[in-house]
Amino acid sequence: MNNYSDKIKELKKKTAEADAIVIGAGAGLSTAAGYTYTGERFDKYFSDFKEKYGFDNMYYGGFYPYESPEEFWAFWARYIYINRYMPIPKGTYSKLLELIKNKDYFVLTTNVDHCFQRAGFDKERLFYTQGDYGLFQCSVPCHQKTYDNEEIIKQMYEREKDMKIPTELIPKCPVCGEPMTTNLRSDNKFAEDEGWHEAHRRYAAFIETHKTGKVLYLELGVGFNTPVIIKYPFWQYTNDNPNATYVCINKGETGTAKEIADRSICIDGDIDKVLQDLL
Repeated sequence: MNNYSDKIKELKKKTAEADAIVIGAGAGLSTAAGYTYTGERFDKYFSDFKEKYGFDNMYYGGFYPYESPEEFWAFWARYIYINRYMPIPKGTYSKLLELIKNKDYFVLTTNVDHCFQRAGFDKERLFYTQGDYGLFQCSVPCHQKTYDNEEIIKQMYEREKDMKIPTELIPKCPVCGEPMTTNLRSDNKFAEDEGWHEAHRRYAAFIETHKTGKVLYLELGVGFNTPVIIKYPFWQYTNDNPNATYVCINKGETGTAKEIADRSICIDGDIDKVLQDLL
């Protein structure tokens, strides 16, 4: 199928017929929902950092070697506040929920902005593999527990002045006293707390339960940065189940494995528009 409207019709049909839907979500889904980290949105929230430090996107700002923890947390508090606690810019996640809410579904995502739960998805059907902007952990880490950061992040955001936060707001580990950090997987220090392991068990059980039958593997906004988490497993699950269908929706980066090409639907386009058309 090369025609866009034919692909939409076929995907509607497969969605309606599916016994289960496994959603694999990458950064492209949040980009479609308005979470851009460069350009106009970056300038709106970080023009002062841009002027002082010279970087032109939020990603680089997260790795900049700031001279003090007060500056470091001024950037990160603002970053977390706008990308985790402010309202989701567009209704993309709500459209996705509307599409699959009456199906047996599970979500596997590498996104850390908590949009699924904020949009109303069942938290028992979500597995955030790479962490959550809304959680702190010990930077060592001396233990595997995570801590909700909403209150302290909002205090930092509100009390920041001249790109610095008050020293007394710098978060320290309550166990060992070392600096806290965000619960984001970037190295071998990522804390996998009990909630992470419980979500992993639920996801594994869902995959095992639905090894057969009409399963729709719906991949949204997943590129090739970390294909071993979502993309390659989805290809394998589809290959192992002759009744399964693999779907790849992304802007500028779609494709499938040749072994499952006849059971794949690939749509190169704006995910938000595709979801709207499916509805």
